[in-house]
Amino acid sequence: MEALKSIIGSRIIAISRGNYGEDLIFAARALYEGGVRAFEVTFEQDKPEALTADSIAQLAESLPDDAVIGAGTVMNAEQVRIAHEAGASFIISPNTCREVIETTKRLGMVSIPGAMTPTEIAEAYSLGADIVKLFPAGVLGIEYFKAVRAPLKHIPLAAVAGITAENIKAFSDAGAAAYGISSSLFIKKAIKDRDAEAIKKAAEAFYAAINN
Repeated sequence: MEALKSIIGSRIIAISRGNYGEDLIFAARALYEGGVRAFEVTFEQDKPEALTADSIAQLAESLPDDAVIGAGTVMNAEQVRIAHEAGASFIISPNTCREVIETTKRLGMVSIPGAMTPTEIAEAYSLGADIVKLFPAGVLGIEYFKAVRAPLKHIPLAAVAGITAENIKAFSDAGAAAYGISSSLFIKKAIKDRDAEAIKKAAEAFYAAINN
């Protein structure tokens, strides 16, 4: 599956929450220049789903072909279908939901549900998840990540929420397959100021930390 290869290759999934239109495209292009190839546009559960769908479609048109676009905070099968129709190639959720995972796989997309405990992680994987999102990884901490992964090495884990340039190396060394990063990449002030260089450098700093 090409989308899965792209996510694993990029390692960083840049999470856009509440960015739309020109702001989203501007920031995503700068992140692409900084090396990011995987982009998540979240559903805001209190806003029209069309906002997310339109943003996914716009990003797919605006970024080079090797960029992969997915939907985040996907809470039900209908949102999976909306994202798929908009051009999403992966689905990310904060929780493990059988309906979401099964619909995602049936539509040929990469499934990345969220989980916290070993039971939840194993259940998500058994339902067909390609990667399981350990959430919230930064709050749980690197020692928790290591302890959980020890008996579950066969399950690819993404570390999401609270990942910084200071701790990403530790998660990398512990075997994280990918990382979800939001406000540290979609930097509000830099977007407002149209400071593409600041956004690009933020992405480069994360990759430098991983490879250090």
